[in-house]
Amino acid sequence: MPDVARLPVVDVSTLVSRTPTREVAAQIGQACRAQGFFYVIGHGVEPSTCDRLVAASRLFFALDEPTKMRWRMSLGGRAWRGYFPAGGELTSGHPDWKEGVYFGSELPDDAPLVRSRTPLHGRNLFPDQPGFREAVLAYLDALTRLGHALMEGIALSLGQDASYFSDRYTADPLILFRIFNYPTRQPSAGQDVQWGVGEHTDYGLLTILWQDEVGGLQVKTPDGWVDAPPLRHSFVCNIGDMLDRLTGGLYRSTPHRVALNTSGRDRLSMPFFFDPGFEARVEPIAGLAVPPSAQDRAARWDGANIHAFDGTYGDYLLGKVSKVFPELRREVL
Repeated sequence: MPDVARLPVVDVSTLVSRTPTREVAAQIGQACRAQGFFYVIGHGVEPSTCDRLVAASRLFFALDEPTKMRWRMSLGGRAWRGYFPAGGELTSGHPDWKEGVYFGSELPDDAPLVRSRTPLHGRNLFPDQPGFREAVLAYLDALTRLGHALMEGIALSLGQDASYFSDRYTADPLILFRIFNYPTRQPSAGQDVQWGVGEHTDYGLLTILWQDEVGGLQVKTPDGWVDAPPLRHSFVCNIGDMLDRLTGGLYRSTPHRVALNTSGRDRLSMPFFFDPGFEARVEPIAGLAVPPSAQDRAARWDGANIHAFDGTYGDYLLGKVSKVFPELRREVL
């Protein structure tokens, strides 16, 4: 796997054990400044937690499409949960060639954010196959703990207290989770599909990705696009637009994409998004020294200026996700 060396590998076991070291914080900081992507090992997530969810997911995606559509996203309403078929999600206006299921924190109907009809909060649409619900919830719990630990490391790398993000943004983080299947079946010529997922950046603070052995993730670096192939028992982490904004561009939300799957077998990936609370107003970190070179964001891939954004994270997120599923826009806006 020659391209693994192009992205850093960080052992975060001291963060997970709550005994962080300056060395780990420095490694994370360097990765966030240089690439915006890094692998994590020593993360403390049991392999069985991943294995159970992977097995359940492969069984689900093996179902015929009419059966999977029993949990279609249009039934998820404002919670924005459920299944979509290949070609049903857009990136920059073009369909991606993947199918998937959207999940998030499981909230009861009487939770305050659900009662107030806050978008992207509520119950999940769990497929009714045995063990799927339990596998998803166990994974969400494990990755949420890891997300808190990693954000402590990121805070320390910025010279802040370990609790900087939890004190301000992630005491009750917005957790969004996707399980994607990239089919071996190829799109037809008339579907305007070029990528498994087109070039984009993520929206929030931190993405933690599990991917199977097929690979396909590509990261844009100053030297061009490089592969981020699977590294056994690791996660790939990347920072999102809100961490870019918080740090004034010192830490970069790096464009990435996924190639069409031509491997001859389906590819599974599971991105977990650890984001600020929906009502959090994300502001730059006071007193952070940002070199002029980091502040130059004119060449951002989509021409947007996230440092000029004014509003809550929920405002930013809804503006983004409503472009991914235009037909569901009316459910949340």
